[in-house]
Amino acid sequence: MPEYQNIFTRVQVRAPAHPGVPLGRSTWVRQGDPFFVHLFGRFGDAQVGPFYLGWLGLASLLCGFIAIEIIGLNMWASVNWDPVQFVRQLPWLALEPPPPAYGLRLPPLNEGGWWLMAGFFLTCSILLWWLRMYRRARVLGMGTHVAWAFAAAIWLYLVLGFFRPVLMGSWGEAVPFGIFPHLDWTAAFSLRYGNLFYNPFHMLSIVFLYGSTLLFAMHGATILAVTRLGGEREIEQITDRGTASERAALFWRWTMGFNATMESIHRWAWWFAVLCPLTGGIGILLTGTAVDNWFLWAVKHGVAPPLPQVFPPVPDPAQLTMGVTQ
Repeated sequence: MPEYQNIFTRVQVRAPAHPGVPLGRSTWVRQGDPFFVHLFGRFGDAQVGPFYLGWLGLASLLCGFIAIEIIGLNMWASVNWDPVQFVRQLPWLALEPPPPAYGLRLPPLNEGGWWLMAGFFLTCSILLWWLRMYRRARVLGMGTHVAWAFAAAIWLYLVLGFFRPVLMGSWGEAVPFGIFPHLDWTAAFSLRYGNLFYNPFHMLSIVFLYGSTLLFAMHGATILAVTRLGGEREIEQITDRGTASERAALFWRWTMGFNATMESIHRWAWWFAVLCPLTGGIGILLTGTAVDNWFLWAVKHGVAPPLPQVFPPVPDPAQLTMGVTQ
């Protein structure tokens, strides 16, 4: 008998297409006839559609399209509209923020104005999509956990591109749009402020990053290991614990020393994942606004040892007058 379990789904359970739960009063209806894709069924649900867009979804996609067009066309213009060079150099191309001399003023389009415009439409797209997620969850009678998890990522995005630049008084402090350019910005940012590794909120963010990946992997592996016993029907296992959750709990007690329940493990994983961008955003927000050098901060507070005195002390230039130490 084939098993409905393993790394990918080897047996697809196919039922008639389901149109979804009733929406009640709504200005939009679901669009399109549902159909099935076998390949999708290997990794998830094989049914595609029907789709629900709504005004918020339409506005979000429109704003996102405008932002991507602005970024893409500026990158294409930077290689003199050469399609071959655009594809070849795409990972290195960037749309840069305004120079620091403009502060928070509106610069000309070719000196950061396009960056501001793209950031405005991208932010609108993201916030509209968040509102769509929140309202769809409420309409379907769900909790709003997914929307608030997305809000944690939006917090970090806004810190990098809006909150911190405003506090620093310059749009030039923001992150450029681009693949490698934004990674270069991250490396330069860390060097400029004395190594982010000494930022305690960066430390917490990494703990929650690695912790969430570990928890999700362990939970996913545990459920896959008991799917032959019905463990993937987690709601039923929560309300009426059966042999799958009994064995999973026993395995966790034997290997981890404690037992996360079929319900609590999702709260553990949710909190670990959400706290990663929340703490990371706090650390970025404090950098340059409250702390100018994280290494010196760490030395001052006993987090890092001071550097050994290898060279003779150098006098403070501010204390020198005409070459004579005061």
